[in-house]
Amino acid sequence: MKKKKAASLDEAISNLRDSAIVLIGGFGYGGVPESLIEGVCDSGLRNLTIVNNNAGTGHTGIARLLEEGVVGKMICSFPFASESHVFKELYAAGKVDLEVVPQGTMAERMRNAGAGLGGFLTPTGVGTEIAEGKPEFEIDGKTYILEKPLRGDFALIKALKADKRGNLVFRKSARNFNPVMAMAAEFTIAEVAEEVEVGDLDPENIVTPSVYVDKYLVTGG
Repeated sequence: MKKKKAASLDEAISNLRDSAIVLIGGFGYGGVPESLIEGVCDSGLRNLTIVNNNAGTGHTGIARLLEEGVVGKMICSFPFASESHVFKELYAAGKVDLEVVPQGTMAERMRNAGAGLGGFLTPTGVGTEIAEGKPEFEIDGKTYILEKPLRGDFALIKALKADKRGNLVFRKSARNFNPVMAMAAEFTIAEVAEEVEVGDLDPENIVTPSVYVDKYLVTGG
């Protein structure tokens, strides 16, 4: 059985590299891999493209990544939340790029990547800046744009438990973007509160199978 448990935070994020596309789970404060994010903040990495629901709030999590100069581009749905002070300042100064993607479109683009699909048609964004440069199709009198898969080089996700094979279960709404990001990345790193023995997880409750998990770090919280 392949060893996937990381002995330390440094080991967990050791594969990350400059200029990578990194998918980071979480919605609000739920399901955010705080420890992994802190490790990336202290790693000295640069020019990462970060995919997340928003562009960070306050001075922790995604906001700290921005503040530490780790991020070259944000791909997100809500970049200008009221507490996104760090992003707003950097974006106004031309120090970080931005791609806005509607929330449902972002989730489906990642699901397409995980499923090995070539893209999908959606009416969301038709007639707006989001549609610029994208092929349009008319089906049954309705206009759709083609959205391509959104793949990551790495995914940083958070789960409740991992067994020693790397199968994951999540806690309620903390599940959010984490499972689809695990599928859409070439290399997935999970932060988990608890490690259990193989067979202790009910197979019916395993959301992310071990085949999608390359490393996991037990944080106890």
